[in-house]
Amino acid sequence: MRFLNELHEGDRINGIYLCKQKQSAVTKNGKPYENIILQDKTGIMDGKIWDPNSLGIDDFDALDYIDVVGDVTSFAGAMQLNIKRVRKAAEDEYDPADYLPVSENSTDDMYSQLRAFIDSVENTYLSALLKKLFVEDEAFVKAFEGHSAAKTVHHGFIGGLMEHTLGVTRLCDYMSKAYPVINRDLLITASLLHDIGKTKELSAFPLNDYTDEGQLLGHIYMGAQMINDLAHQIPEFPEVLKNELIHCILSHHGELEYGSPKKPALVEAVALNLADNTDARMETITEIFAANKSKKEWLGYNKLFESNLRRTDEV
Repeated sequence: MRFLNELHEGDRINGIYLCKQKQSAVTKNGKPYENIILQDKTGIMDGKIWDPNSLGIDDFDALDYIDVVGDVTSFAGAMQLNIKRVRKAAEDEYDPADYLPVSENSTDDMYSQLRAFIDSVENTYLSALLKKLFVEDEAFVKAFEGHSAAKTVHHGFIGGLMEHTLGVTRLCDYMSKAYPVINRDLLITASLLHDIGKTKELSAFPLNDYTDEGQLLGHIYMGAQMINDLAHQIPEFPEVLKNELIHCILSHHGELEYGSPKKPALVEAVALNLADNTDARMETITEIFAANKSKKEWLGYNKLFESNLRRTDEV
């Protein structure tokens, strides 16, 4: 098979991919068609079946592995597949490992790094809270290790949540050393916990989509609620410390229009917001470059960065 990140406009493909989503739609002229999202371990691609009732288009559902024949085209600056034929693949025709995006970093290695940060927290109450979640709760650890950090945009792969959490925590560790005004124990704890609500907001792979709870509440609220519940399980956990920690979680997106119920009011909350935004943006641009690795020219306008992007010239 050819992986999705290897495809170029004008290519014809004939291979098996995971149908991540399937949705019926109607053109402006009232003609029915199907919107498809194909996935393999290198990413996703939109596809269209313009004549779903034609010969060669067999029945299939979302999350089926499908054998596809189609042409790669370009629309609004993004590649998509014009699907000509499709059939549901048999189980012995594919290896699921080829279709689920996975972090390039070892899960065991990332967990060891996470544990090292936990062990560096000296505050008795914060240390106990972290260990109750990341050490004692085996079900949570399993979910955390296998989760993505987002449906799309950045770290949208198995292990992405842990990779993003470590990236944010490393930046926070640096800031705590560079700026003595920061309470390191509070900031490191907040960085490790800031996205734990995503284990409930997003479903596990291969779906990796918003749950009903996630749609209604969001990961920021759910994460704050999880921390509040954990703190109540620790005898004499200081109320002020709990509120400061929860404030960091509630404000880590920085702005109300970005989903934060509160804007940062503590220096640790400011640092967490900066670290979270930095890691997310740097991973996003890394993934953009990876998806366009054959292009040396300008890559086109990107909504997140509000700029036309290109790589730095090689020296």
